Amino acid sequence: MKRLVTIQDISCFGKCSLTAAIPVISSMGVETAVIPTAVLSTHTGSGFSGYTFHDLTDDIPAIAAHWKKLELRFDSIYTGYIGSCEQIEVIKRFIEVFRTDETLVVVDPVMGDGGRMYPGFDNKFVTSMKSLCSIADCILPNATEAALLLSQPYDNNPCEGKIHEMLMCLTEQGCKTAIMTGASIDSSHNGAICYSKLENRFFNSFCENIDGSFHSTGDIFSSVVSGGLTLGMDLQSALDLAVGFTHDCIKATLPIREEQWYSVRFEPCLGQLSDACRDYFDDESRS
Repeated sequence: MKRLVTIQDISCFGKCSLTAAIPVISSMGVETAVIPTAVLSTHTGSGFSGYTFHDLTDDIPAIAAHWKKLELRFDSIYTGYIGSCEQIEVIKRFIEVFRTDETLVVVDPVMGDGGRMYPGFDNKFVTSMKSLCSIADCILPNATEAALLLSQPYDNNPCEGKIHEMLMCLTEQGCKTAIMTGASIDSSHNGAICYSKLENRFFNSFCENIDGSFHSTGDIFSSVVSGGLTLGMDLQSALDLAVGFTHDCIKATLPIREEQWYSVRFEPCLGQLSDACRDYFDDESRS
């Protein structure tokens, strides 16, 4: 069984970060270890205020040291929300210790959305995140995060050519593959566009656009891509699976959207995700 470790915060309520990554990746048939960077009572999105926050930066080196003694190995290392420049440096040291020639490193550079940085982040943090992205195999920024990483003005509706240019520039910073999430080439579709520097090739995957803002879709998308690549899927298949699953989660939420405004309802869709992974490898073995 493939083994992945994901490093990000755990929001006790709100279904994002680790509380989304663990069930999603596990349902794909990947053993999922975790390093929580912080514990929050809820996620920090709109609608929640007064949340509690406990920083776990100082615990990470001790966890890493124990795991090193146990000689644990990971097929993939996947980072999500990181709260500080200090945490980024600690995580970079973790990657240095546990990475092998076969280890996949995936970074979701969570910093902002809609042209704005999330509260608590600044230009110094962006510089630190650039350094983490530079050692990744695959990064998954949205349009806001891509602009921040490239020190470019935010474009709310970049054309396909502009997205291609941005993705190529991101790989020039060190990563092998850059995937822009929430990307589209027309108003009726949404999905992701990807550039692989190794293959010198673009990939894309789209689904019908559903208007509105839905919390945790970025975490779910990145988790599916990380799980798929860990299992050995090609980029196009991992993108299609992540876009399709995220779209299914949004559709499953629509009937109870007012009740579940804080996150998408992914639980009823996990069986479909598991089946899709099994079917993919059944088809591969027959080909």
